[in-house]
Amino acid sequence: MKSRIVAGALALLGLAGIALAQPALAAAAPKQRIDLRVLVLDDAGTGIDTLRAQLDREGVPYDVLDLTAGGRPVITAAYLADTVSGVRRAKYQGVIVPNELSVTGAEATALADFEREFKVRQIDAYTFAGSNVGLTNAWSGVLDGATMQVTEAGKAGGFGYLKGAVPVDDRDPTVSESFGYLGASAAPAGATFTPLVTGAQPGGGATGSLMGVYAHDGREELVVTLAANRYQTHALELGHGLITWLTRGTHLGYTRNYFSVHVDDVFLPDDRWDTVHNCTVGDDCNPQRDPTVQPYNQTVRMTKDDVNALVTWQNARGVKLDVVFNGGGSVEAGAGDPLTAAVVANKAQFRFINHTYEHPYLGCVQDFSVTPWKCTGQWVSQADISAQIKKNVDWAKSKGIPIDASELVTGEHSGLKTLPQMPADNPNLAPALTANGVKYVASDASREQTARTVGSATTVPRFPMNIYYNVATVAEEVDEYNWLYTSAADGGSGICENNPASTCISPLGASGFANYIVPIESRIAYDHVVSANPAPHYAHQSNLAEDRILYPVLDAVLARYRNTYTTATPVVNPKFAESALQNRRQSAWTAAVQSRQIEAYLLDGKVTVTNKGNALDVPMTMPSGTTVVSASLLGLEVGGGAFGEAYGGERSAWRSFGKNGQQTLRVS
Repeated sequence: MKSRIVAGALALLGLAGIALAQPALAAAAPKQRIDLRVLVLDDAGTGIDTLRAQLDREGVPYDVLDLTAGGRPVITAAYLADTVSGVRRAKYQGVIVPNELSVTGAEATALADFEREFKVRQIDAYTFAGSNVGLTNAWSGVLDGATMQVTEAGKAGGFGYLKGAVPVDDRDPTVSESFGYLGASAAPAGATFTPLVTGAQPGGGATGSLMGVYAHDGREELVVTLAANRYQTHALELGHGLITWLTRGTHLGYTRNYFSVHVDDVFLPDDRWDTVHNCTVGDDCNPQRDPTVQPYNQTVRMTKDDVNALVTWQNARGVKLDVVFNGGGSVEAGAGDPLTAAVVANKAQFRFINHTYEHPYLGCVQDFSVTPWKCTGQWVSQADISAQIKKNVDWAKSKGIPIDASELVTGEHSGLKTLPQMPADNPNLAPALTANGVKYVASDASREQTARTVGSATTVPRFPMNIYYNVATVAEEVDEYNWLYTSAADGGSGICENNPASTCISPLGASGFANYIVPIESRIAYDHVVSANPAPHYAHQSNLAEDRILYPVLDAVLARYRNTYTTATPVVNPKFAESALQNRRQSAWTAAVQSRQIEAYLLDGKVTVTNKGNALDVPMTMPSGTTVVSASLLGLEVGGGAFGEAYGGERSAWRSFGKNGQQTLRVS
C-alpha cells in the first residue's frame, strides 16, 4: 500500500529520472562521510614539493603537516577522523607522505587504521624499491632520456588521459636529472603490487615499476620510485594522474591544458635585425657608428600570401592564433594595401585584439640620449592613451572586423611598470582604461607573473617566445640567438657571461634553428601548456612572414602534445578574455580554499558542496557518469543530467555558487 501511495504521488508531481532506493537485503554498511580535502605530510623534500605543486595547479584543497616543525600536531585517530551528526567522518580523502617510513610508532598506527577504516589512499612521494613497499630493486640509476610507459592498469587507475609513452626529461646531457629505481613485485602473501607506470634500463636490460600500487593490510599506497621536481616535463604530465588515483577521481579542483598564441603588430612593419652589426635597424643601430648598416627603411611586414598561409595552418591544426593589430599600419600602407585586403577578406577566420592604433610607447616620455634610455619625468597623457585605444577600435569597426573592445594589448606592454626605468605604472593609464571600458590588458609574464588590477582592467600575463620580433628568416633568428647567448670570445655579446640567469652556448650553425632553437623553445612553451596555466604566449607578425619561423615551434608543441595525450584530452585554445576569466577564478578559489569557505564531502555515493560565504565559482572534477541531483523528495532523487564537461576521461566544470548555495552530485 505504501509503495502505491508513493508511486501515485510521483505521478501527480510528474517527476522523471527518479532513483528509488531498494529495500536492504542485508545489514547496511555503516555510513561514512569523506571530506574532499587531502593531507600532506611535508618533509621539505622534492617529492612532496612536486605533489604540492600539482595540487596547487588544480586547486585541490589540502592541509599541510610540517614534519620538520618542532611542537607540530601529533597524528592521532582524532586528528584524522571524528563523528558528525552520528556519522563517522574522515577529515581527508587522501594522504601524501614523503615515504612509507615518514612517521613511526603510534602515529603510523593511527594513519594505517584511518586509511583502513575509510579506504583512504596514500601516495609515497619518493622511495626505494624495497620490501617495505612490496618490491625488490631490479635496477637503479639515471633515467634521463628514457621512455616510461603507462600500463593498462595505469590508464584505468587515473592516467587514462595519456596515450602511454612518457619520455623522461633530459634537458642537459652533462647533468644527471632523474634517478629512479625499477621495482619488481615482491608482494607477500595476501598483498599485491600493480605497476601503473613502468620504465626500462637505458640501453636495454631490466624493466620495472616507477609508479605502482601496493595493496596490503586493507590499504592501498601508490609507490613512486622516480625522483622528480615540479618543473620537469614528465612530472607535469604525470601529476594529474597521481591526484586522480589518490582521490579516486572525485575532488574539488579543475585542470585543462591551454595553448593560445598572440601575434602582435599585425599591419605594422617590424624593424629588422642587422646580422653584420648585431643591432636592430630603426631601433638600436646607430647610423653614425655603423655607416655601412643595412638601409634604414628595411622592415618586415606580412603579405597576403602570409595571411593565406595562416588560414591554412589554423584550419589544419584546429588552433587559432590571435591577431593583435594596429590599424594605423594599414592606413599608412595606403588604400590598396594587399595585406589589409587579405585580412579583411578572411576576418571570420581570425580572433582580433586591439594593440592601439599606432603602437606608441604609453609610459613615461623617454630620453634616448643615454643607453639604456631613461624617463624624463613626464608621462604620456590620458588623452593620448585614450585616443590610441579608441581610434583602433573605430578603425576595426569601419572594416567590419569583429573586436571585443574590452581587450587591449599596449605596445611593448607600455604604460605598465617596466623595471628598472619605470618602477610604477603611468598614472594616466588606469583612468584611460576605465574611460574606454577596457577590462583586460596584457602584461609580460617574464616581468609580472600574477594578475593585478589597473583601473577597470585586470592584467593578463603573457609568455614571450624567443622567436624575436625583429627577425623573419632562419638565418636572422640564429644570428641574433648567437649574439645573445654566446660569449664575447665566440663572437657574441657576452651578455650570457654576466647574467646569472643565463647560460652561454656554443655558437649555432646553419642547422641550429631546427636542431636547437625549435626544440628548446617548443619545450618551454609545452611546459606552460601542460602546467594548467591559461597565460597566452606571444610572438610577432614578422615571424609569420618570409621564412615563417614561428610555425615550426608551434608545430613541435602541438605534435608533442598529440603524441602524449589522448584525443579525449584536447588542447584548449582560449580567447584573451577567457584566459582572464580563468585567472580570476583561480585567484578567488585559492583565497576561498585558504579560508575554508567551501564545505564538500562524499556520503552515500553523493557529493555535497556547500558555499558558506559570498558568491564564488567552484571547480569540481568527478568520475565519468556523475550526474547532478536537481531535487530530493521523500528521500528520492530527481536527476538533473550529466555533470560538467568531458575532459581526459572525467567530468569537470566551474560551477557558480551564490551565498550559502549548495549542489549535490551522484557519483557513479
